[in-house]
Amino acid sequence: MDKERKDTDSSKNVVKKKEIELITLQEAVGMLKVHPQTLRLWDKNGVLKAIRFGPRGDRRYKLKDIKEFIEKGNK
Repeated sequence: MDKERKDTDSSKNVVKKKEIELITLQEAVGMLKVHPQTLRLWDKNGVLKAIRFGPRGDRRYKLKDIKEFIEKGNK
């Protein structure tokens, strides 16, 4: 899933779009090779924060955050 955020460059009055790629809990589980409950606990404890949305409060993770977490070796 993609979300867009617009930033304005005040010196040039140019609007820039930054795409934030979001992945599901299951996709994050596959990348990190951990149990889904582990990700839920990490979210609760602030280790790897999820974005919650929708009436069910579904979790989505920023792909950038997952990649940085893997690079740091925080598993």
